[in-house]
Amino acid sequence: MDLILWRHAEAADGVPDHARELTAKGIKQAAKIAAFLHQHLPGSRRILVSPATRTQQTAAALTSHFTLAPTISPGASAQAVLQAARWPDSGGTVLVVGHQPTLGEVAAQLLGCKDTSLSIKKGALWWFSGREGSDQVILRLVITPDFL
Repeated sequence: MDLILWRHAEAADGVPDHARELTAKGIKQAAKIAAFLHQHLPGSRRILVSPATRTQQTAAALTSHFTLAPTISPGASAQAVLQAARWPDSGGTVLVVGHQPTLGEVAAQLLGCKDTSLSIKKGALWWFSGREGSDQVILRLVITPDFL
């Protein structure tokens, strides 16, 4: 199974938090990562998106075919994200568009760094691979929009 963590692109400050929209820079960041994903994502994949506006806008740069997953909203636990993705046993590829610090906690857990969170930049993508029935996790790629 491949698990791809995509942090939402840059969003405007404001309240309520769930209604914050991408900035002009954020729209460009999302487009850059989406173009990369169009070249590298397999045709068969699941895309899980937090219901926050900024994550939906980030995912929409790639496709309109995604599933809103309230369990991965801001403040969700790393375990909630892994359960929603059905890691590592679902097979195939799952793309999760979500938030910090949750995605950083997922990345840390997958890399064996317990009780910590890694910093995932806005708009960045972390791509992991794992095998069903195995504890082995491979970090295949980390890329930020600024690199593309």
